[in-house]
Amino acid sequence: MGADHRSSEQVTSLKALKAHVPTGNADPILREIATALARLLETGAPTTIDLGALPFSAGDEKALDAALGEGEIRATVAVLGTSQVVETGTPGVWRVDHYDQNGETLSRFVEITFVPEILKSQAEDARDGLARLEADLAARSNSK
Repeated sequence: MGADHRSSEQVTSLKALKAHVPTGNADPILREIATALARLLETGAPTTIDLGALPFSAGDEKALDAALGEGEIRATVAVLGTSQVVETGTPGVWRVDHYDQNGETLSRFVEITFVPEILKSQAEDARDGLARLEADLAARSNSK
């Protein structure tokens, strides 16, 4: 059966198979990560690499994850869907994946930073927290 006579199921299966074949793009990304990590250590400047904006197959992602390994920290952030933040086996290098409410991937990033931005408290949130804490302390003082 020639290429012109493939069924839609065969074409879909072939596309799915090709999506898992590495394209060789993991190595350039690893070099970019190494450069960014050196810059972070020298200047404190973070770097974010958007894996979704690159020709990056599932096979490339698997090769990247295998090369970076997995670290000790995992965090889940639940705001308008779920975000997974995972420290890689290379301290200072994080995987940050965002999912919609149905669990579909929205975006995939590698962040080279000491602490991923999504995990940092925002100043306005901290002000709200302080106000709640002070109100609670005042209520405790008044009830004694």
